Amino acid sequence: MDWGTDANSKVDGYGFERSDSFDYGLNSEFVSTYKPILERRNKRWNDSVPNSKVPHNRKMKRFCRKGIPNEYRATAWMSLSKADKYMKNNPSLYQELQSQTLDLKVEESIKLDLHRTFPENIYFSDTNDTESSLQVPLYNVLKALAIKNNKIAYCQGMNFVAGLLLITVKNQEKVFWLMDTLMNEILPDFYNPDMKALKAEQELLGQIVSWKLPEVHRHLVSLGVPWMLIGTKWFICMYADVAPVETVLRIWDSLFYEGSKILLRVAFTLISMNSDKILACKDFPEAVHIIQSSVKHPLVKHCHSFMELIFKETGSFPRSEITKMRKSCIEKIT
Repeated sequence: MDWGTDANSKVDGYGFERSDSFDYGLNSEFVSTYKPILERRNKRWNDSVPNSKVPHNRKMKRFCRKGIPNEYRATAWMSLSKADKYMKNNPSLYQELQSQTLDLKVEESIKLDLHRTFPENIYFSDTNDTESSLQVPLYNVLKALAIKNNKIAYCQGMNFVAGLLLITVKNQEKVFWLMDTLMNEILPDFYNPDMKALKAEQELLGQIVSWKLPEVHRHLVSLGVPWMLIGTKWFICMYADVAPVETVLRIWDSLFYEGSKILLRVAFTLISMNSDKILACKDFPEAVHIIQSSVKHPLVKHCHSFMELIFKETGSFPRSEITKMRKSCIEKIT
């Protein structure tokens, strides 16, 4: 984000227009507390990551959890996800995919969603006919992904992830490789047409809530709330177009290093921090509304505090246990 942008500006540092209901007071409070943190993180990265070479070690895991400075994000995400290696090993693939013909139905779906992708953002606005427009780069990225991953082709939600990556990374070829790595390595099968992996991940969220918040789980079950209704957009958009932008980027900082369980940590925390409200719900619609509105909680805006909370709130989250639970959920779905 351009932290030089006036906190009272009608457009934020990522190009998003602020609505009439935007809370400028809350935003000013956030900027005043977060800016010093960013300055400290910048200094730590400048001192610890010389020549932009990003090491893969426990210290870097801690650095990612505390936030990657924006000027390092493209390099760090590419390195941590290993997308940079795939790009280096296939230097001409992106350009070759651009020259190929896309299935007409897939092309129509992508073009339809171009106009639905962040319409409130100046870089994606239909009225932006300047070189700063990101609609064409977004189309190029989604086209290349659809051709390379033809079993998936295109799935709604990919447009928001790729769109926010373009705003942040500012290089469509790098965004293509980050997206391809997400689809095939970090979140495998999430975007498959059968949605089995996505359904299983939401059932896994239910199991985690049952494990750590049994009373909340029992209440949601008694109200008949399906997990698919709670987490579909959260997971498929990786919180893009759901949570505040700066918070989404902080989530992604850890996602590219630690993998998909970060999405589960966030989802669990959103439910946990609203557990009293959920337990007070009398019916299905009220419970769904409370959970889906949880991303509007003021704490979620304060991304640094929120990210500290997702690791504290979930406690121990052993990969072996999550893998075992995920396997069980996949078997139930199939």
